[in-house]
Amino acid sequence: MSLRPSGRRRVLTAFVAAAALTVAGCSGSASNSAETGGSSASGSAGGSAAPGPSGGNLVVGVTTDPDTLLPWKATQFQAVNVLQNIYGTLTEFDENLGVVPGLASSWETSADGLTLTFTLRDGVTFADGSAFDSADVKYSLDAIKDEATAAVARSSLASVASVDATDATHVALTLSAPDAALPANLAVVNLAMLSSDDTQDALNTAPNGTGPYAFDQRVPSQSLTLKANAAYWGDAPTLGSIEFRVIPDESSIVAAMQSGNVQMSVFDDPLVAQTAESGTVTVAKTPQLSYHALQLNATKGDLADVNVRLAIQCAIDRDQVLQTAALGEGEVTGPITSPEYRSDPASRPCPQRDLTKAAEYLAKSGKSAVTIKTIVSQGEYATSVNEAQNLKSQLAEAGITLELEVLESGAYVDRWVAGDFDAAVALNGGRPDPDGMYSRYFTSTGNLNKVAGYSSPTLDELFAQGRATSDPAERKGIYTQVSDELENNAAWIWLFTGYTYTATATSVQGFVPMANGSLQYLRSTTVAS
Repeated sequence: MSLRPSGRRRVLTAFVAAAALTVAGCSGSASNSAETGGSSASGSAGGSAAPGPSGGNLVVGVTTDPDTLLPWKATQFQAVNVLQNIYGTLTEFDENLGVVPGLASSWETSADGLTLTFTLRDGVTFADGSAFDSADVKYSLDAIKDEATAAVARSSLASVASVDATDATHVALTLSAPDAALPANLAVVNLAMLSSDDTQDALNTAPNGTGPYAFDQRVPSQSLTLKANAAYWGDAPTLGSIEFRVIPDESSIVAAMQSGNVQMSVFDDPLVAQTAESGTVTVAKTPQLSYHALQLNATKGDLADVNVRLAIQCAIDRDQVLQTAALGEGEVTGPITSPEYRSDPASRPCPQRDLTKAAEYLAKSGKSAVTIKTIVSQGEYATSVNEAQNLKSQLAEAGITLELEVLESGAYVDRWVAGDFDAAVALNGGRPDPDGMYSRYFTSTGNLNKVAGYSSPTLDELFAQGRATSDPAERKGIYTQVSDELENNAAWIWLFTGYTYTATATSVQGFVPMANGSLQYLRSTTVAS
């Protein structure tokens, strides 16, 4: 394949500096912080200076309509990609996944690590013209923490005991224990700042955020259009409008790009990406933190037996799944894909396929054969069905039957969030900090624990230690233990990480692909007329 490397692949190798920012919560004084016990951050979220909305209008081809417009509840990739351009967060990630200021211009951690104080930017407004201030921050964080809200990132605020708006531009978070992961966790759109004057019902129809683009209109199952937010606090957004046009098949999107009707799309199928590249379309290949996995729900039926789960783990050749579903475009992975904390994929009971061990584990469970009902998404990402079919074929050789139920994206997400499955073929987003990736899944109080189907006192303690520890080397050791605990109990079967392939017409300039899959740099993208 002749796909053009994005030039941003250094996000995976330059993460040491980013991790220091994540742990210390600062953009320039990490070394002083280590000595004083405090930390601070200040500055701008960055992004190159750009012209105003004269940068043209962009049509982005997507395979699925967003299933929600509420950022606190968004898990579907398409919904997240839209909402991160509408809403703002207290902190943000730069292109190398370093934590930088967002709606908060700076923050400071107390010497004992138990108070995190944010200074908010002056003059920020929501798209409807109303002012953003500390009352909105308190409202948003309190609502996310409230179990009744069913926010998907509620566990990211587990250490936050209280939120106080000390004045219009300052918010103090009182923590139950030091939390090194919190600044990074606050950068994801699931912790977006909403107006205290809005209701969730209203926002699911007409979003109202502080981001570079504002909601314009939506035609269900056809398109969703954003317009430039002229009052955006940062560098002026460059595009006049962005239309996310629903075209259910990636190959059809390629045809639309080659005919000039679509100027940009992000593919996950390497074969489709290869066909997209032409004299008028270029393709950037970017390694991702997201990971493909066979999720096992250890609360359901035969999967409650660790020996059954280990039998499944040993019966799978992960590289075969990668070769079959993604043409070998990626690498076999363990649980943690965060570069500074990356798991060793060889550190698991069966690093290579071993049908003899699979049979031994199955015999320990007292079963000669098992059947696992497995949900599969069709439409959210391209390789899902091929992955499922390959897994089914491999596991059949070990006396394990995957009974596949292929669902459209919205139905799959509903079942997934409810934990209504025995197993699920899944592509989950990764994060720079492993606490944000997994504490909401694999702790007993995690708000997505019913999705994970597994927790243990050991994991509860390890995640608590990881949040409370600021030293990068100590944190790496802790999350290595987390990874080992997950693998040794076959909580899920981690398969591989892959790439995204960002296809753009030659008229499109300025977009920066990111390893977390974010489309935030649409704010600096232009389309030549």
